[in-house]
Amino acid sequence: MGGAVAHVELSLSKAFPPQPEPAKHLDHGFTTWVDTVSAAAEPCLVIDDEMIIAAASFSCCQLLGLDAPANAVGRPLLEGGLRLVDFTAARVELTEAEIDKIPPLLALTSGRLARGLLWVRAEAGGETHATFDAVATPLLIGGVVAGSLTFFSEV
Repeated sequence: MGGAVAHVELSLSKAFPPQPEPAKHLDHGFTTWVDTVSAAAEPCLVIDDEMIIAAASFSCCQLLGLDAPANAVGRPLLEGGLRLVDFTAARVELTEAEIDKIPPLLALTSGRLARGLLWVRAEAGGETHATFDAVATPLLIGGVVAGSLTFFSEV
């Protein structure tokens, strides 16, 4: 008589420790925009949710009087030499409350499309001022605002 014999297999493999969640900058959607802006001919900029420049096109850096893209990336937007002034004859620098309303930052805080005019002061070879139209959209990761993408056009 044949009896049933239990059959057991054992397989050993290395344990796979839990992996940390990827940083938001490694998210495919965010890095796609960073890569696109870095290679763009148009003046455009990506900042993260902490207002750090994640990418800037060469033409954007020239237009806004920022350092070269390689030097601007990783620096706070408002500490990279960008000097925003009001539209009065006095041309004084914007207050903190006014700065919070510029399109790249407003898109971050509101989670919506933002558009506005900026007056930028540059001091290369003498003080000059230029007016720019800025259109910004929030960049979302999992429904949460992770940054903003802004396009600039000289007016």
